Amino acid sequence: MSILNNGRLRSVSAASLTDALGRLVDHRAHVLDLVSPTPGRVLFGQAVTIRFVPFRSDLFDESRHSFARHFYDAVPAQPSRTVLVLDSSGHPDVSVGGGTKFSRLQNLGLAGLVTDARLRDFDELMHYEPVFYCRGETVRAGTEALMPIAANVPVSLDGTTVVPGDYIYADHSGTVVIPAGLLDQVLDVAAGIETQDRAFLAEIRHEDPEQVRSTGSREG
Repeated sequence: MSILNNGRLRSVSAASLTDALGRLVDHRAHVLDLVSPTPGRVLFGQAVTIRFVPFRSDLFDESRHSFARHFYDAVPAQPSRTVLVLDSSGHPDVSVGGGTKFSRLQNLGLAGLVTDARLRDFDELMHYEPVFYCRGETVRAGTEALMPIAANVPVSLDGTTVVPGDYIYADHSGTVVIPAGLLDQVLDVAAGIETQDRAFLAEIRHEDPEQVRSTGSREG
């Protein structure tokens, strides 16, 4: 599919994609301050989701609230371009898993995972092919704080809504949530922004300080 062409993705960044979305939609579409065990790698793919809620012992049923069950419910048969999105239910310092649980992403060949919660075992995750972005690393398990309740439903990622089928782009500077129907348009607008920025760089390199003092400049 042309929309997944790596050449198009290499020409844009989280910043230009966010700017492009700002011209096309009126809702929040980015998440800041997520980190990765492999910060130089870019994550891109189509979202599947698992929703978490705060743990309640009187409601918990191991068979119904199993991460593994929801994982296999969420992931499609061909998952290589799939990004698993896990919400923290407003608990960003809680772990939603680590190297053992998320070895499933490695086994099935998912593109990666993004969450506004924390992850364990960065030293293991950094050796996996999938790319992980999260709020940070922790050593404490979160199984007594959060429980998964539904697969492939809308979730909130640090205040940004993600629905199954959205495209996720994450790099070291931020994470962007792109509605599936707008992907081609967003990539085109983002590429135009990158081109415009390169032109501004050339203008700035040759600008006259006296003229800028008297008239200002377009980018401020």
